[in-house]
Amino acid sequence: MTTGEREKLSSGLGTANGNGVGSLGGNTIECKARMRAQMKAVRSGLSEADRAEASELIAREVISCEAYQRAETIFSYLSFGTEVETRGIIRQAWADGKTVALPRCTGPRVLRWYRVTSFEGLEKSRCGIWEPPADPANEVAPSASASSLAIVPGLAFDACGMRLGYGGGYYDAFLASFPGVAIGICFSCQLLPSLSAYGLVEPHDQPVSQVIST
Repeated sequence: MTTGEREKLSSGLGTANGNGVGSLGGNTIECKARMRAQMKAVRSGLSEADRAEASELIAREVISCEAYQRAETIFSYLSFGTEVETRGIIRQAWADGKTVALPRCTGPRVLRWYRVTSFEGLEKSRCGIWEPPADPANEVAPSASASSLAIVPGLAFDACGMRLGYGGGYYDAFLASFPGVAIGICFSCQLLPSLSAYGLVEPHDQPVSQVIST
């Protein structure tokens, strides 16, 4: 993000911290709704070139980390809109001979994961997100794979690994029983000192094991 872009975002969202996120008020649900809107605006304020450069750096760090090197299976989201791009990580995982599983939303707070070997044949959901076909032969059970790594999206993360998601609770439910290592990835403007300080952490919220950001 350029200095001008950061100043523009800060003036519109407040200056409670260096990421241009303003102060919040109200109950937890209201606070989360406000923060989601603010963080979407902050992320959208990044230029396409900045997002691409940062995504490449994040991918390199993920691929070089011990959790990735040891994992046999990679459970990854497929990036959408202005999220950190994950296709590079997925392609490298295929090249390294790892199993890659993508999520498919099958109900409230329910993600089912299916092995994919290419980006061909994916199906667009009602939300516009590309998902794998519901082929029982390719379904992968996260709870049965301890030697695995999950790449987790979010609108914001903090230094303790807590995350602010999109509000559906899908990844909180997933992380609650996931036995492997979970890595949250985000742009630096999405990394906050403490989500608890903003009143954004509830008992059901699940942290990731590590956050990679740049």
